[in-house]
Amino acid sequence: MAGKIKALIDYIVEKRSQGNPTLMVTTKTKIMLKGVNPEIYTSTSEDNPAIEQRLKDIGKELGIPF
Repeated sequence: MAGKIKALIDYIVEKRSQGNPTLMVTTKTKIMLKGVNPEIYTSTSEDNPAIEQRLKDIGKELGIPF
């Protein structure tokens, strides 16, 4: 299933920011600083289990339940 990475990024950003545009940008920046560039993943991007796990770890660090 392609697009899991994009879905995880969107989920983390949505839960963390709760619709606040400033927090959306800040959260994407935090994800980028942790080694995953949210801008390069789309709904058609190939899935990569290592990136998915990294995003889950980032989400847990930010207090996002999975």
